[in-house]
Amino acid sequence: MNIAVLVSGGVDSSVALRLLHEQGHQLTAYYVKIWLEDELSHLGSCPWEEDLAYVRQVCGQIGVPLEVVPLQRDYAQEVLEYTLEEIRRGYTPSPDIMCNQRIKFGAFRKAINDPHVMIATGHYAKVVHQNSESHLLRSPDAMKDQTYFLARLSREQLQHALFPLGDLKKSEVRALAHRYQLPNCDRPDSQGICFLGKISFPEFLEHHLGTQPGPLIDYDTGMQVGTHRGFWFYTHGQRQGIGLSGGPWYVVRKNVEENIVYISREYKNLSDERMHCYVRDVHWLAPELAQQVSEQGCSFALKLRHGPHFNTGVVRTVPGVSGCFRIDLSMPDQGIAPGQFVVFYEGDRCVGSGIIEHDPRIDGALL
Repeated sequence: MNIAVLVSGGVDSSVALRLLHEQGHQLTAYYVKIWLEDELSHLGSCPWEEDLAYVRQVCGQIGVPLEVVPLQRDYAQEVLEYTLEEIRRGYTPSPDIMCNQRIKFGAFRKAINDPHVMIATGHYAKVVHQNSESHLLRSPDAMKDQTYFLARLSREQLQHALFPLGDLKKSEVRALAHRYQLPNCDRPDSQGICFLGKISFPEFLEHHLGTQPGPLIDYDTGMQVGTHRGFWFYTHGQRQGIGLSGGPWYVVRKNVEENIVYISREYKNLSDERMHCYVRDVHWLAPELAQQVSEQGCSFALKLRHGPHFNTGVVRTVPGVSGCFRIDLSMPDQGIAPGQFVVFYEGDRCVGSGIIEHDPRIDGALL
């Protein structure tokens, strides 16, 4: 096959490239540059030059051609602006999900101007192509599985996707990196949001949104117990960075209009709200399930955030509210955050996703 391999300088995409090379495919490696130099350079450095140096060495070992594709403008418009807009609303964004949908399998494909090329990445996920259908399946490595971040790909994007690491665990990938004698075989995995490099997310937020002190309110007593720097620094379920003794404290609500952050130690008055959530913009990778959910509801395994842990719940339409669904969970969740994604699974198959929304029956300013 003619395959475009997205390489980042990390061990995962490098091993993916080598596996495809061993299989005899016609490959071109691409490094997608998204570091916003004009936007972020004064805040700190991004290791993109170091990343690219590793990519050149990896490609040079086997003679695979490499091209650098600058997509900073697309990234700023499609991911950066989305991230800031969600945070201004008091929501919790998922920039990595948008990067996959809009950049790696969106703007990148347009940039190389080949609508038929297969795009391979180092994601821990499996895609099975059967006739005209493509199915997204979980990785056997529960800790590394990245189907959560791929759940918003369109069915057409999925048809052109390859994930060579789909049957491997991280330990096996590291072993292959050593067998291939890759220059980055012991390089640590990157952490955090891809476009920030070594810049912390709070630094990024302060640069764009500043600070605005407001009250920290104990949700259970209604008493002010401290002061925060601005609601945009906090997300539902957050425990770290609150700065109060006598905890643990958790962020449970935010009032965007009045810049109030509510925290709680015991969730005394929120037991019911931890058992359900609402979602909008549901995207189906298994469209045959849409009618079933609409008619009678349907039970799924669920991820409310990236990680190895699942909940389960029944997804139903909300009468009288178009495009909104209610999910009744089987186990309480203390971090249901508007703006985040819920991803639906049937067994190992990822079948859809939706964006968590506030209760459509209450004031949206109180999240």
